[in-house]
Amino acid sequence: MTDPYAIQPSELDQLPDRDPEETAEWQASLDAVAKAAGPHRAAYLMRRTLERAEGNGIALPKLLETDYVNTIPTAAEPAAPGDEALERRITAWNRWNAAAMVTRGAKHGVGGHIATFASAAWLYETGFNHFFKGKEADGSGDQLYIQGHASPGIYARAFLDGRLTEAHLDNFRQEAGGNGLPSYPHPRRLPWLWEFPTVSMGLGPLSAIYQARFNRYLTARGIKDVSESHVWAFLGDGEMDEPESTAALALASREGLDNLTFVINCNLQRLDGPVRANFKIVQELEAQFRGAGWNVVKSLWGNAWDELFQLDTTGALVRRLREVPDAQVQTYQTRDAAYIREDFFGKDPALVELAKLLSDDKILECFHLSRGGHESRKVYAAYKAALDHKGGPTVILAQTVKGHTLGEGFASKNANHQMKKLSTDEFKQMRDLLELPIKDSDFIDGVVPYGHPGADSPEVRYLQERRAALGGPAPARRTHAIAPLPSASEKAFASFDKGSGSQNVATTMAFVRLVKDLVRDKETGKRWVPIVPDEARTFGMESLFPSLGIYSPKGQTYEPVDRDQLMYYKEAKNGQILNEGITEAGSMADFIAASTSYATHGEAMIPFYIFYSMFGWQRTADQMWQLGDQLGRGFLVGATAGRTTLTGEGLQHADGHSPVIAATNPAALSYDPAFAYEVAAIVKDGIRRMYGEAAPGEDPNVFYYLTVYNEPIPQPAKPAGLGIDEGIVKGLYRFNTAESAGLSPAANAARIQLLGSGTAIHWALKAQQLLAEDWGVAADVWSATSWTELRRDALEADAALLRGEERVPYVRQALHGAEGPVLAVSDYMRQVPDQIAQWVEQDYSSLGADGFGLSDTRDAARRYFGVDAESIVVAALAQLARRGEVKATAVKEARERYGL
Repeated sequence: MTDPYAIQPSELDQLPDRDPEETAEWQASLDAVAKAAGPHRAAYLMRRTLERAEGNGIALPKLLETDYVNTIPTAAEPAAPGDEALERRITAWNRWNAAAMVTRGAKHGVGGHIATFASAAWLYETGFNHFFKGKEADGSGDQLYIQGHASPGIYARAFLDGRLTEAHLDNFRQEAGGNGLPSYPHPRRLPWLWEFPTVSMGLGPLSAIYQARFNRYLTARGIKDVSESHVWAFLGDGEMDEPESTAALALASREGLDNLTFVINCNLQRLDGPVRANFKIVQELEAQFRGAGWNVVKSLWGNAWDELFQLDTTGALVRRLREVPDAQVQTYQTRDAAYIREDFFGKDPALVELAKLLSDDKILECFHLSRGGHESRKVYAAYKAALDHKGGPTVILAQTVKGHTLGEGFASKNANHQMKKLSTDEFKQMRDLLELPIKDSDFIDGVVPYGHPGADSPEVRYLQERRAALGGPAPARRTHAIAPLPSASEKAFASFDKGSGSQNVATTMAFVRLVKDLVRDKETGKRWVPIVPDEARTFGMESLFPSLGIYSPKGQTYEPVDRDQLMYYKEAKNGQILNEGITEAGSMADFIAASTSYATHGEAMIPFYIFYSMFGWQRTADQMWQLGDQLGRGFLVGATAGRTTLTGEGLQHADGHSPVIAATNPAALSYDPAFAYEVAAIVKDGIRRMYGEAAPGEDPNVFYYLTVYNEPIPQPAKPAGLGIDEGIVKGLYRFNTAESAGLSPAANAARIQLLGSGTAIHWALKAQQLLAEDWGVAADVWSATSWTELRRDALEADAALLRGEERVPYVRQALHGAEGPVLAVSDYMRQVPDQIAQWVEQDYSSLGADGFGLSDTRDAARRYFGVDAESIVVAALAQLARRGEVKATAVKEARERYGL
């Protein structure tokens, strides 16, 4: 018979062993324990040995999981400062008002969530009373990423603090009247309270990591010392299934972000049921975070469990807690003591004996109420351990009960996330449980009352004193009185006005050259934050490496392979470029942190994030909405743009729709410039609007999306004449006429207006020549730098008309009196230029690259989509033929001549 404890050959045999006899003795000892005391005892000894090795700094693989117990034993917990009795009463008021607000709102059908805050109340209250620094603290205070579904509890605390009134609470989720509260943390809707939008789950944890990293970046570059700021991210255990939630864990540990703490509320429930019904989410998260290099602190059980652990002399209780799946733990929460005795304790003889020592009340106290996330001292110990840990980030796994204190109808029920209200009787039960001085007569006509102990009550005075000691109210957002940034040198922008002569320059390269000049500016150069997802060389940005440096907290610990080259790869502790690797989501999180630094830290930064256009909005559009909500400012640059300019790359690389997605975001100003001087004009105006003196009625809290191309062409000089820059910014101007292009049309020649954006204007210019030379048609060419801005202006004109104001849309003003029909063309789907169709007074038609992209040459792709110059000519003749201005046969003749 094979000995189950015999040592089997393994990869360890390949390692040198300087003392095989000693090794054999250790192995024999383990075998002996396993035979004599069983595998559980052997495993226990091994875990303790590995923990000792780790504690002594011996280089061994870390344990990925520890026992299902608290990381900090009760005996090792630090004494929590403050008045716990007062904090308990404050928490009770917050629980009550959060539930009352949502229940009262339910009468209007606006929804809301009660159970999440009920489980997490102590996680927030302990932080607000003892840890979270306000805006008047050192640095910039702390940054708080509040779990979206817990917002009613934060509003309730602000009500107790005097920052909100009953009228505010009664307008929860009812904002149209102007005095309401947004459903979740939305800075754009409540900009004095919320800093970070978090309810698009997964984006909060990702952004928190990059915010902590950006704080280090600001300090390292000497912009502002924010080393005392700490980032706290409050998350749900179900939220951790989102890929963005864990996408950057390795970055946080790799860069030693000990200014970051995740607090994961492990109430074991997601929206429809258990997070891990047949498994244990806490153990899974512990392994995931420890494997990524994080410090893990588990706060699972409350003080009531101490007696049970002391009685567990065999380890049977710890083993049983480890093996019971999460869904069964929820079931214990709702069942009586007899069931728990049979199902939990009855599985092991040692536990049967242990249970005999416990009263029914003790069992129910442990299994129904006592969790680490519900006791202030446990939470305080975990938070202090997180701040004391140096060299890396910390995650706190706090076990709670979803719906805690809301009554048996809520606690741990699968449906509690969708339960929006309590009955009057349930509120009275809650009142009695929380010991609140609310009378039955306060329930008028069945409406639950709000509760407040009074502005001069001990609770409110204590709350305000604690916040004053920590640097002011929290959460809070401050828009600092920042002086407008000085204008950059006019020379940097004007250099593009003369064109490139015979030199071929793509607009991608023009943008990079512009930024290269702007970062040299003595006043504002240091505030530029170049962000790129491992494609800097693709976009011609390698020239910035040696001059600006790539940010790395370690600097450059190696000798670069290209050290002898002029444009060598340079990393530096104070590097300016954020080169993130292959992660559009991480790069976008960088951008959000930098673009909101004007509010978070009182330091205006100018980020530009350059990326393959296909992998920007398509992949991370949700983060663009987060950016708009957070009132971010900066430049997004979709490079290698368009469906036909990126030769040979194929379907997934061919962007024909990013301006459509961008147009859906109200905060995004989307531009498709054709020429280098247009790029310069747009960037110049963007700096003015976002960082300088915004004009009356202009919102500075916007961001720009520029599509730029990798197609090198000679860049023309800016046309002479008034209003060109205004037209570029507003979205449309006439680039030339048939006469100014030297085409000398006949006096009675048919005429058409060709509108082109981006690279398409070059096809329009060629079509202008063909129309004149082959068909005697005069064409004027217009540069449509922004179809979206033209549309928005027209929509505003329509809205003004409804208010009784007379206003003509800019697109109609610009094209007024232009002779002939209008034909619009872009390298995007027709939906892009068709945005303005209803406001153009002339006959209007469009061409675009609809459908999937394909691999081929530029010329072949454009012919395939019917947007090349010859296709434009045929489309133009068709428009004119329908109007009787050219012969109908001309269309057929043109198709045949051009081989269409």
